[in-house]
Amino acid sequence: MKKLLLGAAACIVFAAPAFAADLPARTYTKAPVYKAPEAIYNWTGFYIGGHIGGAFGGNNSLEGSNGQFLGGIQGGADYQFAPNWVIGAEAQYSWLNGNNGGGATFPISGTTVSGNTNELGSVTGRLGYTWGPALLYAKGGYAWRDGVGVGASNALGPVAFTTDGRHRDGYTVGGGLEYMFAPNWSAKAEYQYFNFGSTTFTGGPADVIGARFREDEHTFKLGVNYRFGWGGPVAARY
Repeated sequence: MKKLLLGAAACIVFAAPAFAADLPARTYTKAPVYKAPEAIYNWTGFYIGGHIGGAFGGNNSLEGSNGQFLGGIQGGADYQFAPNWVIGAEAQYSWLNGNNGGGATFPISGTTVSGNTNELGSVTGRLGYTWGPALLYAKGGYAWRDGVGVGASNALGPVAFTTDGRHRDGYTVGGGLEYMFAPNWSAKAEYQYFNFGSTTFTGGPADVIGARFREDEHTFKLGVNYRFGWGGPVAARY
């Protein structure tokens, strides 16, 4: 029996290398490459923020082309759909720093006429296209103003005059680029044009009567918004 066991063990020892040589080589599976999650930016939700910038009267405007500093607040809501389009509404209010020193001078009578607007507001619709954290948009709607005033003077002092009135209501159009730079936070650069019709002088010095001025403002603004997203402004997709 002992000789039988020793013989069997010897056979196993000599046969093992040959058997191992017939086995297929072991295959190794490469670990998958790590892929960072892809951020999905969601513009749907409410927001509130503030802005600063400048306002400039258009050509032939009582406000003149000199600039005025402005600052204000805005708030609104957006809805993202289809899937890269964004539609929304926004209300905005801006304070201006008083008379900008513009206007026009009539050389015959030496009369200078000017106007000022202290406050601008708007309620607009907004439509934009988004890719990643950026949103390019256009806006338009109702505009109003306050602190409306007209002045006329010459070297001797104030000059009596009359006008057909100044409109406080008008329309506005504009557009801009907004960028979501952190969760719940976005920054924007925006141009907005305000038009309030025109004003005609109906009384005063002879060369002033009949003068007609357009009532418009070009504004340029930088702003920041805090966004209250529905379900969070940024999600991650793996």
